[in-house]
Amino acid sequence: MNAWLLLTALCSLTPLDDGRVLPKSPAPERQLRDYLHVEVRRAMDARRAEIAALKSPEDVARRQKELRTKFVDALGGLPDRTPLNARTVGKVARDGYRVEKVIYESRPAHHVTATLYLPPGDGPHPGVLMPIGHSENAKAADYVQRGAVLLAKNGIACLAYDPISQGERKQLLNQDGKAAIQGSTTEHTMIGVGALLVGECTATYRIWDGMRSLDYLASRPEIDIQRLGCTGVSGGGTLTSYLMALDDRIVAAAPSCYLTTLERLFATIGPQDAEQNIPGQVAFGMDHADYIFLRAPKPTLMLVATRDFFDIDGAWTTFREAKGLYGLLGRPEHMELAESNSTHGYPREHREPMVRWMSRWLLGKDTPIVEPDFPIAADADLHCTESGQVLRDLKGKSCFDFNKEKAEALAAARAKKDLKPDELRRAVRKLLALPETIKPARRMDLGTTVKDSHIVHRLAYEIEPGYALPAVEFEPEFPFKLPVRVIVGGEALSKAQSSDSARMRAQDGGRVLMLDLSGLGELSPDAGKTGRPPTFGPDVQEAFLAQHLNRPLLGIRTRDLLAVLGDVATVAPYGIELVGVDRAALAALHAAAFDPNVKQLELVRPVVSWTAVASTALTKDQFAQVVHGALKTYDLPDLARLIAPRFFIMNDTTDAAGALLTVEDVKKSWGVALRAYETAPRNSFQVWDSRDPQP
Repeated sequence: MNAWLLLTALCSLTPLDDGRVLPKSPAPERQLRDYLHVEVRRAMDARRAEIAALKSPEDVARRQKELRTKFVDALGGLPDRTPLNARTVGKVARDGYRVEKVIYESRPAHHVTATLYLPPGDGPHPGVLMPIGHSENAKAADYVQRGAVLLAKNGIACLAYDPISQGERKQLLNQDGKAAIQGSTTEHTMIGVGALLVGECTATYRIWDGMRSLDYLASRPEIDIQRLGCTGVSGGGTLTSYLMALDDRIVAAAPSCYLTTLERLFATIGPQDAEQNIPGQVAFGMDHADYIFLRAPKPTLMLVATRDFFDIDGAWTTFREAKGLYGLLGRPEHMELAESNSTHGYPREHREPMVRWMSRWLLGKDTPIVEPDFPIAADADLHCTESGQVLRDLKGKSCFDFNKEKAEALAAARAKKDLKPDELRRAVRKLLALPETIKPARRMDLGTTVKDSHIVHRLAYEIEPGYALPAVEFEPEFPFKLPVRVIVGGEALSKAQSSDSARMRAQDGGRVLMLDLSGLGELSPDAGKTGRPPTFGPDVQEAFLAQHLNRPLLGIRTRDLLAVLGDVATVAPYGIELVGVDRAALAALHAAAFDPNVKQLELVRPVVSWTAVASTALTKDQFAQVVHGALKTYDLPDLARLIAPRFFIMNDTTDAAGALLTVEDVKKSWGVALRAYETAPRNSFQVWDSRDPQP
């Protein structure tokens, strides 16, 4: 909707019976997502122009090098290789092949459980790595066993390994040794909360597991390291796409039921779990087709399903682009697509062409493959551990442990840096993608109600054309020389219009503005439509989109708040008291660090620190609050240095799981703030706990 239509719609409103500020059409709950989709489209248009400009193999090679660097940087780099400490824990002879159960360490004390399917004879055989989709039984899943056996029966070895959060590799166990987090994708995203803060992501763990699994496969004497392949479906298709793009050892690849385009993905089912979202991916111009681009012209087969929820039209768009690229490089026969009239999965119609593809490029044979019926093993028969969980039996390290270790190491490193306030402010601005200049929002009056000794205004603040925030303002009839109080988060605006606290403030001569930030309050996406657990909040998909754009959702909310404060400052000669509640608290904290007009900041139920978030396995509603790589530069208490000596109140601070902390515990985490306020007036920095009697 353009700015004129938005203004016309808003200004023609009559008071709403339900107390809402904005009209239901255009849908306020879709505003943030629609805004982000427009930004995605702009970035993808720029990418399309970049692809169209490639005219020679030299152009392709130059972009491959640049894009690979950006991809690895977005992952936070990759760890150093450490000893695999591999061992075989079981062997089973089957009809026409044999299976070995193996355990190795992708990182020190981080155990991977896998099954190696070997053809008859000593080899050397070609070898195919099979990352697994989001099946709870992982390497024991029916389609995994059938694909691996079919490869082995046709002379190609296959290593199928359990991903983190699946099979024998649950990353968080309860006291009974069972999974503490239900659902592999939920655990993947929970891991991603901490990983993002330390500058990595869930995909970093997944990709490194895959590369080390390929190391193990290549280490076997039965395997020819010059003839390696990779295939997987769904989440395994994601990993196949990543690995085939980054690991040059993979000669032939066949990702199944994953590749589409980001635009079609976002417009249909939306961003999926954390492993499938690379920070800044859209911003630096990497679409699904680029996983093929980065390996071109090596043999690549796309396996797609007509009725998949990964959009088939997007899959064909990616294939057409890749086919043209391979033609430019003189190898059009190296890029093919096989489509089945099926739903999401890895059916026989995919397994057969996959094995034929691997046979063609790894064995030099190109004959039809037919999958016979054969028995498969029971889940327990493929277990590599006694209990069925590596953490229970081997007492190793989880991804949560690595997140915590890195967060603590970054805290120690930050303590030695001592950034000057201007340096810190510039660094925070860059991480949050805040513009150097933020234009004040345009205030639009939507209706006025006169109450006893005060006036209630329903407002919209236009941040950009077609993008506005709802607000309710209490204006005193007889104003006193008081700061304007701006409250973000907490009470719904539908109830705020009769808020006792705001009414009393107005009656006492103070102006009060209650505001919803993007994705919050009236602008909050419907949690029932996201398909996500409430653990991550209703705006998890918007948070993923924002991360793709290198514009963290916290940064967008901070910009929005600064724009509104810029307008409020014109009618606030005595300054602004800013109150940030719950999920809006961190935006208020960051806004106060940048706006000197904020004379007092109060945070109600803020999380204590990002180090605490990254160090906690089971966090609550933190995903939309994190900033990729923030802990390399600053933590939340560091922002106190940019606010001192202005008044600062911390009220009912919580840990990363949402539990209230004591005043003493908060002060331990906010030592840097206490030091920043040592020379400030007494009581300028206060920590309150509502469970304690107030002085």
